[in-house]
Amino acid sequence: MSRSRIDVVVVGGGVVGAACALALQQQGLEIALVEMQEPAPWFDLQPDLRVYALAPDNADLLQSLRVWREVCESRVQPYRRMRIWDAAGGDELVFDADTFGVAQLGWIVENSLLVDRLWAALQAQGIRICCPAKVETLEQFDDSVRLRLNDGTRLDASLAIAADGADSTLRELAGMEVSRHAYHQRGVVAFVETEHPHETTAWQRFLPTGPLAFLPFSSGHCSIVWTLPDTEAERVLALEEAAFGCELTDAFGGRLGQVRLASSRVAFPLRRQLIDRYVSGRVLAIGDAAHAVHPLAGQGVNLGLRDVAALCELVRVVHTQRSDWAAPHRLQRWARMRRSDNTVSAYGFDIINRIFSNDEMPLVLTRGPLLGLANKLSPLKRMFWRRAAGI
Repeated sequence: MSRSRIDVVVVGGGVVGAACALALQQQGLEIALVEMQEPAPWFDLQPDLRVYALAPDNADLLQSLRVWREVCESRVQPYRRMRIWDAAGGDELVFDADTFGVAQLGWIVENSLLVDRLWAALQAQGIRICCPAKVETLEQFDDSVRLRLNDGTRLDASLAIAADGADSTLRELAGMEVSRHAYHQRGVVAFVETEHPHETTAWQRFLPTGPLAFLPFSSGHCSIVWTLPDTEAERVLALEEAAFGCELTDAFGGRLGQVRLASSRVAFPLRRQLIDRYVSGRVLAIGDAAHAVHPLAGQGVNLGLRDVAALCELVRVVHTQRSDWAAPHRLQRWARMRRSDNTVSAYGFDIINRIFSNDEMPLVLTRGPLLGLANKLSPLKRMFWRRAAGI
């Protein structure tokens, strides 16, 4: 058993939790990380079906943690354009890196690669890792928390951070309530081979059943996220590979020619989930433990990493004032800022999904023209881009 007092216990060793542990250690804090199981090593011959569209501000965060270069040297796919259109017709909404004076709009990167490189950095920096371990009990005091793990370890800290996913154990122990909304949709993900090059472009076509995204991954290959109602998702998962490729080609309007399945297929249920309070005593929640959003804009992990960046900025500023960075009023200020940003994003994606994922005639007739109008309004496009890029 360990009873020595540390600054922060981060529960959850995924992308957001591992990045949080590294970033807070850079601020001079003593950190422990708790994770249920050690992640499997990343192998370049076995691409991870779970990929992210990483925004520039979060690439900067990973650069500051000294892991982004290692990620880029392994495998990332920059994308320079985004093309968005409605299956019912109308003009496209196009974002282009040249228009904004940047080299790329973002990068497509595998979850397992990010986790692998972040864990290598955790070990290199000597951060204490409790793994495999699970939090069993939580005690809160005026100025600290105490966690008891299933291996008998007890951790006393000034603060505990729940970064253990949408079904967070620590969040539950802290009595932090969440509101949930099921979309009754699933995201079907796979890698596909396309007849035509992806043109370093992230493509998204809105269909009455939900958005279909083709994300550039490697030469001749894309990662797809096909949002479908539950029953339709089950049907396409059961199709033979050739039939799946034909249906996917048709659903995408043949934009990249014939499409052929190049991996296994999986589907995950989609929901909106928002925490009521980001802070409960000396416990705070970040990432999916605090907010789960519709994947149509690819912002899930980006929002979580922005939670981390905002928390580290709070610690940095307060350290310069020689004050208590974990004081309740300061944590509440961080919570208000992050809740506002994440809630606006979650409900914004919800509205977009509702507008485009249906076949009501008034909306069908106006969606495409509205996208075309938005494409012609440069200030509006720049505002959308700056929000997505975190700048």
